[in-house]
Amino acid sequence: MDFLFAADIRSYKDMRNQELRDAFVTQQLFVDGEVKLTYTDVDRGLVGGITPVETALELPTHKELAADYFCQRREAGVINIGGKGSIIADGVTYQMENKDSLYLAKETKSVQFKSEDANNPAKYYLVSYPAHRVTKTVHVPKAAANKIELGSPETSNERTIFQSIRPGIVDSCQLVMGITELKTGSVWNTKPPHTHFRRTEIYMYFDIPEDERVFHMMGEPAEVRSLSLPSGVAIASPSWSIHSGVGTTNYTFIWAMGGENQEFDDMDHLKVTDLK
Repeated sequence: MDFLFAADIRSYKDMRNQELRDAFVTQQLFVDGEVKLTYTDVDRGLVGGITPVETALELPTHKELAADYFCQRREAGVINIGGKGSIIADGVTYQMENKDSLYLAKETKSVQFKSEDANNPAKYYLVSYPAHRVTKTVHVPKAAANKIELGSPETSNERTIFQSIRPGIVDSCQLVMGITELKTGSVWNTKPPHTHFRRTEIYMYFDIPEDERVFHMMGEPAEVRSLSLPSGVAIASPSWSIHSGVGTTNYTFIWAMGGENQEFDDMDHLKVTDLK
């Protein structure tokens, strides 16, 4: 398991790009036949990429979690961004189509990940936060997610949001998670930008061609920094940071939040002219 030790609201202003990457950005999450986990001290979030090929992969624990098994004191959300597969959680099999979600409740002891076709493996993206109560594991097909249309072609931010792990669909402790798909010709993922000091957020960008990038923006509105990100990496966004980004083409990303509340619309909106 890798570790990210985040910079604070003061020190990030003097850091070079590589230093910011070392503090907030994961390595490539999706490697055939491997479980790639990264722990960030931003709200003790844990990010994973699990890519089973020929054989199933088990969700491991780690000595730094001080737990007998991964979900002993944690909840987790998983979204499949690859081919068809299945997840076996405590003996129950959940079929996972592309962009299906699975919420893993606290005290889920055994979790295995499988792919249906080794030539088109499933790619499971996982985000986990500490949990304070036992709830229920829930499978959410993409079609069952709460669908929201936002933005417009004129402002280059026309997008569809699929809220899959959220109140009313899943009874989670603090995790809220979903997918945003940008329409062709749109590149801004959160416009206007916003903050919410009550929650931290983790972004994972994908469906980006190899020769394209997303510029993720972070920091205070008056001290914005940007990092160029390829497909398949995640970035932790602390509570004091703006949430925004722009790509060189349209793309898809998964957002996950943990913190004081679970209200998706609880945002402190900014104007683009507020960014310096």
